[in-house]
Amino acid sequence: MSTRLTQRVRRSTLALIGTATLALLLPVTSATAAALDRSTDRTATAAPVDVFMKDHPSDVGIQPHGLSPIWASPDIKVCPTAVECATSQNPIVGQTNYIFIKLRNPGPYGAGGMEQGEIHVYRTTPGGGATWPTHWTEIGWMSVPVYAGVTTVTIPWNGVPGPGHFCLLARWVSPNDPMTFEGPSNSVNTRENNNIAWRNVDSVALSTSGQTEVRPFAIGNVLREPTRNSVVFSEDGAPLRTAGGRLVVDLGPTLFARWVEGGMAGKGIREAGRNRVEIVDPGQASLDNLMLRGNERLTMRLLFTATNPVEKPIAVMVTQFGPDADGKDWADLGGVRYDVTVSKQDR
Repeated sequence: MSTRLTQRVRRSTLALIGTATLALLLPVTSATAAALDRSTDRTATAAPVDVFMKDHPSDVGIQPHGLSPIWASPDIKVCPTAVECATSQNPIVGQTNYIFIKLRNPGPYGAGGMEQGEIHVYRTTPGGGATWPTHWTEIGWMSVPVYAGVTTVTIPWNGVPGPGHFCLLARWVSPNDPMTFEGPSNSVNTRENNNIAWRNVDSVALSTSGQTEVRPFAIGNVLREPTRNSVVFSEDGAPLRTAGGRLVVDLGPTLFARWVEGGMAGKGIREAGRNRVEIVDPGQASLDNLMLRGNERLTMRLLFTATNPVEKPIAVMVTQFGPDADGKDWADLGGVRYDVTVSKQDR
C-alpha cells in the first residue's frame, strides 16, 4: 500500500473510531439516534485535512520524502519586529523577537477545508542528534484557524537567552491531522510528518579586522547504545577561502579525548592547539569516529575568522552523520548552514 493511501486509511479509521466511541457514551433515544445518524453521515463524507510546512524549497508535503537537507525550512523565519522581514535573522538576545511560520493548506492528503489547530515552536542548541522531546524547550504556541492557501502565524519570542544561536522546530498539532509517526529522532520525525518543520540557519557577520565569531554546535545520540559519528563540512557556492576565511573547531576536552580515542580520524583537517582542529578545506572535510554514549549530547565550538570582504554571503554547512532511530547506519542527524558575511574594517 502506498504511503499516501496508508495515511488516508489511517486518518479515516481514526475518524470512524471517534464516532463509534461517541455513540457508546450517549443515551440512545430516537432523537439522539437520528442525530448520530446525521453525525455519522458527516464524518463519512468529511473532507480529509492536511496542513503542512515545507522542509525544503521543493517540498510539496509528501511524507516521507528524500529531500535534503531537511533542517533549513523556508517556512520558519525569525525577525526583530512584528513586521515580517525579507530574510530570517539571528534573534537579538534579551528582547522580544518574532517567529513567522507559514502553514499551507491543503497538502497532498487534504481537500483544503478550514482546520483549527495549534502551532508550537521549540528551540535547542544548534547541531544534530537532538532527542525529542528531551532536548527541546518550548518558546510559545498559538491556536489558529488555517484556511485554504497559506496562513502566516506570528509567535512572539520574549527574552531570548544568550548567546542567541538556536535550532528551531515548529509542530502543527491537530486532532483531524495527526502525526503519522513520532519517536526520539527529530530527523526521522521531520521526514515522516509534514506537520513538522525544522530550521537551523545561522548568520555569521565578520569584518576584516580579524575578530573571531564563535558558534556552538552540538552532536547527539538518540539511541540508548553508544554510536560512532562524523561531523562533515561542506560549502554551497563560493568557498570560504575567497574571504580569506579560517574555521577552527574547539572540541573541548571530552570530545577531543573521544576523537583521539577514535584514532584522530578525519580528512581536510589538522591540529591547531589544545583541543582544537583547523578545518583546512571547509568544502570537503570531516571529523570521524566520534563516540557518543547512549542518549548523550555534547557541544563543540566553531571559530570563524576572515580577512577579505565579500559581496554575497558564503554558505558553510556543518552536518552530523551517524546511526539513527530508524535503523540506518549513516543518516543525516541534523546540521547548520552558516551564512558568512565579511565587511571592511571600520575606521
